Amino acid sequence: MSFEIKLPFFQGPFDLLLFFIQRDELDIYDIPITNITVDFLDYLHQLKEMNIEVASEFILVAATLMRIKAKMLLPRPVLDEDGNEIDPRKDLVKHLLEYKKYKSVLTQLQEMELDRSQREHRGNSKSEIRYLSASTNVEAELQDVDLYKLLKTFQRAMARFENEQQQPVHKVVQYPYSIEGQKDILLRDLVPGLKLSFVDIMEKQANKIAVIFNFLAILELLQLRLITLHLGIGFNNFWIEKLEEALVD
Repeated sequence: MSFEIKLPFFQGPFDLLLFFIQRDELDIYDIPITNITVDFLDYLHQLKEMNIEVASEFILVAATLMRIKAKMLLPRPVLDEDGNEIDPRKDLVKHLLEYKKYKSVLTQLQEMELDRSQREHRGNSKSEIRYLSASTNVEAELQDVDLYKLLKTFQRAMARFENEQQQPVHKVVQYPYSIEGQKDILLRDLVPGLKLSFVDIMEKQANKIAVIFNFLAILELLQLRLITLHLGIGFNNFWIEKLEEALVD
């Protein structure tokens, strides 16, 4: 689905998520996490293509969405002390509702701020003019300036400049992986009748991001019943095998 994004409209990641929810008329208590994650990541990619720096809070929310999606793909749900299934989206929904509540009063607060800024307290205009003229008397200020004060001012300016230069820079690296792409690669590498070790999969693309995408792709293939999983005993590894239904397709 294509959509037009006006970048100045979004004040933060939750503002962007609310936009997607309102645009698609979604139930905020039952968010389709896969769809909204794809839209969110597409937005970040557009920022990168426009050479716009992505703020750290957008990166954090993107990672949170990926984490929730991975939890929802796991075949075994997480249960609380009473045995009830814990919805991985619970905390995200809570934060969205809080943000929506505060955003609803933002317009009213802005109107109040504008109203107060246009008011001026009554006072003695002559005394205020004398005060302003005294505070802007450049010649009076220069009489108290000496070399020590100039050096201290220069030192503070240089310290502030060095501090600004050392601020952390957040950089988003676009990796050439996608869950759909890794699913196609896995199905292509699966030989009929033979098992494929997850260790062998990791060795073919030996980096952390590739391992994560391959693992998520395996979870989705399991959910689609295109592969089956064989667990080892006493060894931290597992094997995947294409199901007969997938072979027929």
